[in-house]
Amino acid sequence: MTDKKLADWWTESHTSLYENLGGEAAVNAAVDIFYRKVLADARINRFFEGVDMEKQASKQKAFLTMAFGGPHHYTGMDMRRGHAHLVQQGLNDSHFDAVMENLGATMKELNVSDELIAQAAAIAESTRNDVLGR
Repeated sequence: MTDKKLADWWTESHTSLYENLGGEAAVNAAVDIFYRKVLADARINRFFEGVDMEKQASKQKAFLTMAFGGPHHYTGMDMRRGHAHLVQQGLNDSHFDAVMENLGATMKELNVSDELIAQAAAIAESTRNDVLGR
């Protein structure tokens, strides 16, 4: 099978995590709930002081849509540059872990299956070193 045929077969026979989660409506709902949790979490909410949360949520929705295999409309900075100022403020693994915990809790609240939560967590985890500037 040629690479093109393999890619076509994969696209036709496999749905993306984005689609499996429920597409745009699901990502939008998840991001809104996620940021409510993050802003209530004393471990990490200081990193969002002074942030335009409407703009932040919009960027996060675009990023997760792209990362989960949906349409690519993300135009923000890469993870390393986008979080460098937070690393300078002390962002570390414990904070990343708190974000991951809030993401998982959000998806549980939305009744997402453990399998899909694990897939989303693996994608999020793959950004850890860049987010933390390593």
